[in-house]
Amino acid sequence: MPKFFTSKELINGNTLIIKNEEAAHIAGVLRMRAGDELIVGDGEMTDYLCRITEATGSAVKCDILEKKTNQNEPRLKITLFQALPKGDKMETVIQKCVEIGVCSIIPTDTKNSMVRLRGKEESKLARWNKIAFAAAKQCGRGIIPKVGRLMSFDDACAYASENFDGALIPYECERENSIRDFAKGFTGGSLAIFIGSEGGFDSREMETAAKSGLISVTMGKRILRTETAGLAASIIMLYEKGDLS
Repeated sequence: MPKFFTSKELINGNTLIIKNEEAAHIAGVLRMRAGDELIVGDGEMTDYLCRITEATGSAVKCDILEKKTNQNEPRLKITLFQALPKGDKMETVIQKCVEIGVCSIIPTDTKNSMVRLRGKEESKLARWNKIAFAAAKQCGRGIIPKVGRLMSFDDACAYASENFDGALIPYECERENSIRDFAKGFTGGSLAIFIGSEGGFDSREMETAAKSGLISVTMGKRILRTETAGLAASIIMLYEKGDLS
């Protein structure tokens, strides 16, 4: 059964309304009509089984048949600090990481990033958040993960040290600490994962990371692409914590 999202303000008693692009997709693309059933999430962990009573391209009105708490969110809340990659790789990172359970993504500006937004941040953010929204619908998330504003690496390290129970940074020169060992010993509920660009992190950035309390880890003998590393690190952490079984 297809899933859609609406805002909590459009839920009133036993009825709800879906507007804008979601309504246009339901009525125009899927051609759903009165009597059809669908799942609607409020983006705050509650899902509603609904029956359409009226459908137009601007608004879809529904009766609520059943209300339940979404069970699809991981207990470990991961925020991915992704260094800006080339091309459309960021779109792939966002889509796949939202699918497997990452809770938010923060684009990060690092020394070796070959991409600079230069006035394009607003349009990029709109595009990236639209991709996160679509991925959240597709995989039945209880929330809509957000793509935040671009941060400098130093600001990102400071933010992570103050706002998360732990933070790790996969680094190709690390030889001792494995991500699996980190996962087995980590007992917190929130985690920041830092991923470098195609050129990786430089030595100064790694010094800043260490001073901010980020833990350097190795993910094995093979060096992963930037668009693969964040996904792999997130999967390992979620699996080890029982959120991918």
